[in-house]
Amino acid sequence: MQCPAVRCAVQAIAEAIGQLPVHVYRRADTAKERAPEHPVHRLLHDEASDFLSSSEFREQLTRDALLWGNGFAFINRLDGKPVELIRLDPSTITVERATTGEPIYKLNTTPPQFLARQNVLHLRAPSLDGISGESPVMLAREAIGVALTLEAHAARLFGRGARPSGILSFPNKLGAETATRIRDSWQATHAGDGSGKTAVLEEGGQFQPLTFNSVDAQFLELRKFAVEEIARAFRVPPIFLMDYGRATWGNSEEMGRQFLTFTLLPWIKRWEGEIRLKLFATEERDTFFAEFLIDDLLRADLASRMDAYGKAIAARVLNPNEARAAENRPPYAGGDRFENPNTTTAANTNAGTEAAA
Repeated sequence: MQCPAVRCAVQAIAEAIGQLPVHVYRRADTAKERAPEHPVHRLLHDEASDFLSSSEFREQLTRDALLWGNGFAFINRLDGKPVELIRLDPSTITVERATTGEPIYKLNTTPPQFLARQNVLHLRAPSLDGISGESPVMLAREAIGVALTLEAHAARLFGRGARPSGILSFPNKLGAETATRIRDSWQATHAGDGSGKTAVLEEGGQFQPLTFNSVDAQFLELRKFAVEEIARAFRVPPIFLMDYGRATWGNSEEMGRQFLTFTLLPWIKRWEGEIRLKLFATEERDTFFAEFLIDDLLRADLASRMDAYGKAIAARVLNPNEARAAENRPPYAGGDRFENPNTTTAANTNAGTEAAA
């Protein structure tokens, strides 16, 4: 997380997963309805434990999976029902494959402890074996190392006044002690914050600065490429790493959709699949399920949101009160009817005119 691009990519994904609301639903014929009375709803929507909110819990577990490859949580049960989700340090857990193919979770204590598979909520990054996730940070360590090296080079460069070293030349040969004294004196006086001060040279010396051409060195190009490589490793559009080099008013919105479709949705599906397997009993899975609401990611543009609500109401997909509920506004009388306001109003007006005649 010391690399700004890596930190930005990890936080972009983890914070997005944390801020999305999660609800438990009950299947009802061909529709679905929310089931807030189910105990899993409180753990996913409100608080994971007495000391950690659900949003912070999901953000932390996603961050663990991005950095370590695996995010673990212990499911504390009471009478067989989950009552608490407690994050486990991923560095203390080892995942092994049993002869039956299922994962075995070993807590690295002395002596080692084994955790029941059904009591471990395991969010894994993509991997080849499907048992233990592979850390994107470790897989892209060379690209991240290049970014850190370039950043350290920039710090050293600007720490020396943003120019490379020069040459101090003298007409006569200097003794080792004199040469060392003059060099140390020059660096102490003119390096870093001292850059630009008036130079005083002794022994008839001359200073010849080395030329520095940032284009020839391709320093900026290399730093941009390093950021793009990290974006590829995490499958995050560059604008979410604050790289707006190729962003326009048109493609920024498209990159936002790509972030949702190709970056967040795979993590959301991993969450929903693990929740189904570990938090719902076998006999409940045909009736109850958990689902992330991605609408919150699209709420920023008020004009587009209102236009979408208007079209949904006109097409009788939503009624006015459902649209108001999505905006956290109270319902109003008559707002539960599914009707097209563009045609209903005209019909009512004509009926009133005929009645008056």
